[in-house]
Amino acid sequence: MLDDVLGLLRCPVCGEGLGRSAAGPVRCAAGHSFDVARQGYLNLLTGAPAPGTADTAAMVAAREGFLASGHYAPLTQAITTAATELVHAAPGNGCVVDVGAGTGRHLGAVLDALPGRVGLALDVSKYALRRAARAHPRAGAVVWDVWRPFPVADGVASLVLDVFSPRNAAEFHRVLVPGGGLLVVTPAPGHLRELAAPLGLLTVDERKDERLGQALGTWFRAGYRTDLTVPMLLTHEQVAAVVGMGPSARHIDPAELPVRIATLPSPVEVTATFHVSRYIRRADSGAGESVGE
Repeated sequence: MLDDVLGLLRCPVCGEGLGRSAAGPVRCAAGHSFDVARQGYLNLLTGAPAPGTADTAAMVAAREGFLASGHYAPLTQAITTAATELVHAAPGNGCVVDVGAGTGRHLGAVLDALPGRVGLALDVSKYALRRAARAHPRAGAVVWDVWRPFPVADGVASLVLDVFSPRNAAEFHRVLVPGGGLLVVTPAPGHLRELAAPLGLLTVDERKDERLGQALGTWFRAGYRTDLTVPMLLTHEQVAAVVGMGPSARHIDPAELPVRIATLPSPVEVTATFHVSRYIRRADSGAGESVGE
């Protein structure tokens, strides 16, 4: 819950620590005040995020429905396995920060495997955080644009989790303890390949891994990577959900998508492919400004 992570947070205006009494707003010592939504998430965002960066209510509903179907259960298991390895190898008893956490489903699974640890879900979508705030009793959810410096104290995390999300490498480095772990999950080339052409989906750049290594290399030492292939048999409704929860949803005419899906067999064989990549925080501070992809 939110109170478990307040000690990890800092005021986005002045950098002071945050706290609250009873069920009131969250405040810093300088008097800056931030609202806690009735669904349990904290909104620390000052100003508006960049247009088109927050998942809509429809995208969040599609994601929650598809993840609940169990088709990505092998991915959740792979994330949990890699996350526990990284946390147990890191010094101290730091938290897990999930950047671009969405509904918090993966964070909840990781915390289930890490008794006593707390988790912090950062996402710019209030629709996603309504669910993330309830994803686990030891997790708190905060509205934040992850391209900005995080409202999180230095060196409080044993693990940063980044699943299909923006990568702000300098901030990852700052909030992690020396030797802390970063787990990055990306779609691999060929992801959902059976749907790409008939539905007009965005495809994965063949040089994505190269660019990822360049973005993180100043701040992190690369560990090993798990390549995961998940064969699925999807109904038309599930196809609509897996498309609707991802970036292609922003580029396909919603009136056209059902027409294209209707041309597919039902059920349809679809292959999901992922890279689950481990990184270790370098002891040095790196150089330059926040970098990402």
